[in-house]
Amino acid sequence: MIVTHHREKLINAIIYFATHTKCCGKTKLLKLLYFLDFSHFKRTGKSVTGLDYFAWGMGPVPKELFEELSGNLKHDMKAAIHELSTTESFQQIRHKKEFDRKYFSNKEIKLLEEISFIFKDAKADTMVESTHFKNEPWDITLKEKGEFKKIDYMLAIDSDVVSLPYDKARERMKERSEMLKIFGAA
Repeated sequence: MIVTHHREKLINAIIYFATHTKCCGKTKLLKLLYFLDFSHFKRTGKSVTGLDYFAWGMGPVPKELFEELSGNLKHDMKAAIHELSTTESFQQIRHKKEFDRKYFSNKEIKLLEEISFIFKDAKADTMVESTHFKNEPWDITLKEKGEFKKIDYMLAIDSDVVSLPYDKARERMKERSEMLKIFGAA
């Protein structure tokens, strides 16, 4: 299995959140990753992990990761975190490896810290509410495309001061797409 830079970032983001937040189960983790990716995209035009999120009824879900965590962990993930319990109702994310910051920029580290600070003590059900705000990417996708449809990162771009201009974000998305076509991985 080829391990990409985005995959290393994903695994290390999981380790970071498991280490720096309380009660980090599967649902909370998926929300934290959503905030990480969409907040970073809003500021830079790039996600951190490269995950695609889908508008499920209970919020945004990175479907491939959800399925991996729910069933068969890939070798690299299995080396980094413990298998999730299938018998317990709360599935705590527990790391085996230590967080490796070398995969992240200073901006990404700062964002990991900010998100962990904000949601350190939050329970997953509280976080569900914060991903359901009106006119945010999940809400817009659910209303315009329907359930289980892919959430477009461009929906994170708005008139907020920290938001990247729309045309710049679109340009970066195009560049990333071209890189994927040429090199097969980002």
